[in-house]
Amino acid sequence: MFIDSVKFTVSSGKGGQGCSSFRREKFVIKGGPDGGDGGKGGDVIFLVNNNTDTLSWYKGRNILRADKGRPGEGRRKTGKSAEPLVLVVPPGTQVIDEETNEVLLDLLEEGQREVFLEGGKGGLGNTHFKNSRNQRPTYFQPGLPGVTKEIRLELKLIADVGLVGYPNVGKSTLISTLSNAAPEIANYEFTTLTPKLGVVEVGEYNSFVMADIPGIIDGASEGKGLGLEFLRHIERTKTLLFMIDVANYRTIKDQYDVLKEEVKKFSTELSTRNFAIALTKIDAYYGEDLNSDIIKFIEELGLEVSKSNEYGFGKDLPYFVQDLTLNRFEKDKPFFILPISSVTHLNTNSIVYSLYELIGQNKK
Repeated sequence: MFIDSVKFTVSSGKGGQGCSSFRREKFVIKGGPDGGDGGKGGDVIFLVNNNTDTLSWYKGRNILRADKGRPGEGRRKTGKSAEPLVLVVPPGTQVIDEETNEVLLDLLEEGQREVFLEGGKGGLGNTHFKNSRNQRPTYFQPGLPGVTKEIRLELKLIADVGLVGYPNVGKSTLISTLSNAAPEIANYEFTTLTPKLGVVEVGEYNSFVMADIPGIIDGASEGKGLGLEFLRHIERTKTLLFMIDVANYRTIKDQYDVLKEEVKKFSTELSTRNFAIALTKIDAYYGEDLNSDIIKFIEELGLEVSKSNEYGFGKDLPYFVQDLTLNRFEKDKPFFILPISSVTHLNTNSIVYSLYELIGQNKK
């Protein structure tokens, strides 16, 4: 089960109390106090592990507590400190204060280990309180309490390219064609109910990660459909690929405008990311002239049709691509507009290399 948001209370362990004890040993006169200190309470630690990709372990758990430290003992023996409570999370998890909505931790890297809550310090035993005026102290300290917080964990998948499109636009088919992902594919809307990640190979030595999220519909940013719930999974992506179905009853421009508007309503920052456009299902087009429809769409965006083989995209060329020979990359324009068919594999190689080129622009 894919779970990407959970709420629970977490507490570090209480420190163990000190000990009140006196040395009692044959032939030892006035042995004096020898109470040991209490052990430290367990810390709460978050550990990032690539082998997990969901927060499902936390579902249904309302309270998680670290163990208490052991109390001190006689003969100045310190109590055992408690083991830390290690909470394993997938990369991309944010720890958020449920009361203030503040992001407390942003866990991104494999193996990242962060101490979230310190365990309580153990109390001192009575041996620390003897002095010339009080040579037989019975006082000892209780351990300090742990820290309790109400938190929310939110998982935001980390990917290089995020696919954005209406339901049944061909996102799952594309990611299954280009990568090692195996999402469910069917001819009905909302086939994808949870986000999927796939690794796309670029030649023998390079690759990038692609994220497929459930389809966005009109009003997704207001809570309609499944889009709002999962839009946060493309927040970490630096590159967006808008997928538009040329066989849909909506015009290409109408679909594009809705997608751009919903993304902007969800996050203004996200709407400024580098993006490209893939025109999908060209094998299923039933209109009069696909070429004219695509050219009309490009002109409606205020762009010029350009067919050039200078960019190494293969014989099947994009209708529009930014001219990088000018050393000027314009973020407010799509990097390319490319018709594709995942079923017939038309332009699938071209889109892999062009997306990899776009990802490279983010690093400049």
